[in-house]
Amino acid sequence: MEKLKWGLLSTARINRAVIPPIRLSKRSELVAVASRDQATSEAYAKKWDIPRAFGSYEAMLSDPGINAVYISLPNHLHAEWSVKCAAYGKHVLCEKPLALSIMEVDRTIEAAKKHRVVIAEAFMYKHHPQTLKVVELVRQRAIGDLLVVKGTFTFNLTHPNDVRLYPEMGGGSVWDVGCYPISFSRLVAGAEPIEVFGWRVLSPTGIDEVFVGQMRFASGLLAQFESGFRTPYRTGMEIVGSTGSIRIERPFKPECNKPIEIFHGDRTESIQVPDQELYKGEIEDMENAALDGKPQCVPLEDSRKNVAVIKALLKSADSGRPVLLN
Repeated sequence: MEKLKWGLLSTARINRAVIPPIRLSKRSELVAVASRDQATSEAYAKKWDIPRAFGSYEAMLSDPGINAVYISLPNHLHAEWSVKCAAYGKHVLCEKPLALSIMEVDRTIEAAKKHRVVIAEAFMYKHHPQTLKVVELVRQRAIGDLLVVKGTFTFNLTHPNDVRLYPEMGGGSVWDVGCYPISFSRLVAGAEPIEVFGWRVLSPTGIDEVFVGQMRFASGLLAQFESGFRTPYRTGMEIVGSTGSIRIERPFKPECNKPIEIFHGDRTESIQVPDQELYKGEIEDMENAALDGKPQCVPLEDSRKNVAVIKALLKSADSGRPVLLN
């Protein structure tokens, strides 16, 4: 293969984020979109100038002219269609969360191996220069011994029929936005938590619309995060060490005009990072893995570990007790 020829599996709003980087890349080409309705698919293809429109997902997957698929379906369909895409020999970039259970992740890993395709979870922030620089600073001990990590990702979810409000569709703030600070905390820790505790406020539909969680690591590092659908848009990560702290105002959707700030008492250091289109990195990573056989930035085993932590936090919130992880 010389290029990834992409098909969009669904007409979800998030597609607009990946269409520009696919089109800007010399090694990718957007060739198709699929919906469960032919008219919807054709209208979407016309709006976004996409050459081909399919009235079913299976019809697009059957097309030999497509070798990569971006999945933007509701959460509960991610694992199912990742496995189906793999069976058709397609590489897959799937929106987070990759799956809603360890069993689903394992099926996805097995499908990728069996059909010799690349499947990746679309955590775009992990590819961004800002994130890579933060990890580098922590590894270089720019703030000494890592002691505390705090993260926040909230927004007001006002649409009454949003799929994120329904538990049977994988709804809830932890799966939607809490997965980001959980993932970021694990990334900077370079390890997995050994114990977690969670509290939540349930919505009328039964999903967590407010969640506060804690994670304890074997090194002694403690992490806290908040996610939710009931407060205004707020994001941030603070990484605290024995000699200083790092604060990132936009950790999950970086803006490169916002520097990384390192605080050493009353002295502040600002570090500017190179500019990069937010979703470019995950497209290039798929190209490198699928076309060149290079290791993935977000391997499926990492996705499995993030799902394990989320499930443990939800279990803790259900039981009102801490949960130990192996």
